[in-house]
Parts: sequence; structure tokens; C-alpha cells
Amino acid sequence: MHPFAKPDPERLLAKIIAIVEDDADQRSNYTDAITKKGYEVHAYGSREEALEGFDAGLPDLAILDIILGEEVDAGFQLCRDLLARAPNLPVIFLTERIDEIDKISGLRLGAWDYLPKPISLDYLAERISSLLRINEARDQEPEADSPSARQIGDLTLDQDALLASWKGERIDLSGTEFRMLAKLVRMPGHAVSYETLMNATMQSLVTNNTINTHMRNIRKKFEKTDSDFACIKSEYGYGYRWSQQ
Repeated sequence: MHPFAKPDPERLLAKIIAIVEDDADQRSNYTDAITKKGYEVHAYGSREEALEGFDAGLPDLAILDIILGEEVDAGFQLCRDLLARAPNLPVIFLTERIDEIDKISGLRLGAWDYLPKPISLDYLAERISSLLRINEARDQEPEADSPSARQIGDLTLDQDALLASWKGERIDLSGTEFRMLAKLVRMPGHAVSYETLMNATMQSLVTNNTINTHMRNIRKKFEKTDSDFACIKSEYGYGYRWSQQ
């Protein structure tokens, strides 16, 4: 930009996407595709570079590879660091590590999504937009008597904003967790199968253990607000059930 040129106000308001990827070609491809969608991209090739960048300022969303150079779990470490600084920051793992144990580890850390390589750049851009819309809606004051809100006992679900609250206290769920919860409470008291919950995730590479991990995370978030929370019941070998307290 020319030193005397006026800054583009839309550019100043652009969401910042951090990409941490050690493969230079992939990093460049992701950067170009996401920049074309109107985002500002900060790209890093190592954990050290990323940490230095995060010290200068946190992004609005982070995309992390897991293996960075010789560090086989660098992405997991970065995720821990980011969420310690900003617990509600959307994090996407984008990786060739597709073993179930890796996906479960990522979800337990608090990642919002876990995507396998190779990936369509258009699909990646759409996932970014979707997660940012959800996070933006959560930052706004909820409207009283929202037409998209549903009340199930002490639980309130706002389908448009993907927001959940328990006894008036907001529960910060990822988009995947919210969709699973909405499916679970559609018919309170009735068991919901693993297969139905898998479909609700809108993700690939989903197994029973992945669903169990999601449910464990959902429970923990409710229990953080209400230590007596006990509405999510496991149906051994079948799935889960929402039981009113």
C-alpha cells in the first residue's frame, strides 16, 4: 500500500485467520484461497513462529496441522496454548493424521473441527465462514424471546445462533456439539442411536468412540455451570438419552 493511500475500511475489519502448516506449498495454497474470500491470513511454518505471532495478537480462527517439522504433536501443543489464552477461539485441525485416537485427542483439547487432508479449498473456506458466523452470533446479545429458541426444561436452544443455555447460563458448545445436543433432546426420554448422532455431526471419520468423546465434552461444559447436571444418560451399546432432572 502507498504510504499516503487511505486504508480500505473493509480490509481493516477483515477477520484474521491463522494457518500453521510446515509444507510451504500447502501453506501458500491455503493462504491464497482464504485471502480470496476476504480474510486476512497470518501463515506460520512452525510452532515457534506461530507462538511468536500469537504473542503479537490472537487470530479470530486458527487452522493447525498436527505434525510440524520434527515435532509430531506440535499442533496439539499449539491448541492447548491458544485455548488457554482464548477458551472460545475456534480451532480447526487440518491434518493427514486420521487415526481415531488423534481425532479424539483433538476434540478433547477443544477443537471445533477435525478435517483430513487432502481437502477442497472451497470446502475449507466454507467451514471457516460457518464457524466464524457461529462465533460472531455468540458474541452478540441474545434476543429476548427469539423465535428460533426452544425450551426443554432448564435447557434453552437457539437454533439460528447455535446457542445453548442451562438455567439461564450460556453453555459454549461447538457447532458439532450443538447439533448433537439438539438431536439428543428432540424427543426427551427416548434413546438416540450412535448412528443418528453420527449423522448430526456432519463429519466424516466418525465412530462410537468419537461420539463418546463429544458427549463427554458436552457433559463437562454443563457440569462446569451446574455440578449436579445429570441429564445425559448413556445407553450401553446403543447411544444416549436426554433425561429431565
